[in-house]
Amino acid sequence: MSTQDPDRLLVTYRLLTPSGAAAERAQTLALEQSIEMPLAAVADARVLQDVVARVESLDAQPDGSTLAHISLSAESIADDAGQLLNMLFGNSSLHDDVSVVDVRVPAALARGFGGPALGIEGVRRRVRVPARPLACAALKPIGSTEPDLACMTAAFAQAGVDIVKDDHGWAARSRPSFEERVRICQPEVDRANTGRSTCTLYAPSLSGDAQAMREQLAFAHGHGVGAVLIAPMIAGVSNFNALRREWPQMVFIAHPALAGHAIAPAVLLGTLFRVFGADAVIFPNHGGRFSYSRATCAAIAGNLRGALHGLRPALPVPAGGMSVERVPELVSEYGSDAMLLIGGSLLAARERLAERSLEFTEAVARAAAASEASA
Repeated sequence: MSTQDPDRLLVTYRLLTPSGAAAERAQTLALEQSIEMPLAAVADARVLQDVVARVESLDAQPDGSTLAHISLSAESIADDAGQLLNMLFGNSSLHDDVSVVDVRVPAALARGFGGPALGIEGVRRRVRVPARPLACAALKPIGSTEPDLACMTAAFAQAGVDIVKDDHGWAARSRPSFEERVRICQPEVDRANTGRSTCTLYAPSLSGDAQAMREQLAFAHGHGVGAVLIAPMIAGVSNFNALRREWPQMVFIAHPALAGHAIAPAVLLGTLFRVFGADAVIFPNHGGRFSYSRATCAAIAGNLRGALHGLRPALPVPAGGMSVERVPELVSEYGSDAMLLIGGSLLAARERLAERSLEFTEAVARAAAASEASA
């Protein structure tokens, strides 16, 4: 990617355009993603100089595509996360010949959004686990009864699972409702935490409009909840970023629902979700129910934990059809600064859920010890 002008948003788009037409297509894309009108119609010299997107360079690729490196003005973005996505790929996402493969967010813009309020170290302090990978489990399926939710939560928490999260499909007013789930699950976590060194967190799923999510956060905090799950692309990235600013004491776990492929996963899940404030980001690991490659997963994790204008690093959370048997592989691949999420595979144990949950946490501890011994 071009490294020109550190104050502009530098984006690499992949163009599925014949090489002879790539330059014209890139210029059209630059105009569409900045001023959305013909260049000849612009009379303001400052707009021409500062606001119109610039095609910095073009790189022909062996597969016949072209990488167009385009710089965008941050002027129209200000501190609005949704507007960043809009300027990055709003109108052009409607075309099927272009995708976003890389982004360099200017330092001032990234720091303005703030990034994770807690980050990896902050999450570790909350669960009181200083070194090993964290374990996470999900409450499923949607429609479970109150006794079932209590039983699942207790089994996970008593086994030492660090974070017990709602499935992202729970709606605020489904049965049990958000408030009912908090009243059911948080006491089970509190009981399990009594008298032990580590601390399990319950993470209910936020949903609804911005005001509803604010009310949910206030209710959860008032009942001792220390973490929440949110799907930024469903809730709206601007809402997500605002909630993160308002509740810096809460662990925010971002879910990838609706993230898709138009913006490269390493960019959206790895960079932008972190910039907008996620302390941990769930993504579909390779070899599970989804089609992400090993390289894509490594890139997501790298962007979540790498240096980024002084922002705190965030936890990668590989998920999507993982099993206890894959824990050693996951720990070897992602290291200690990761959270391993296993959901349906644990719940498939049914009456052996408590035993299987303990196998999960013990597998994480063994794999972490083996990794440390071999280092």
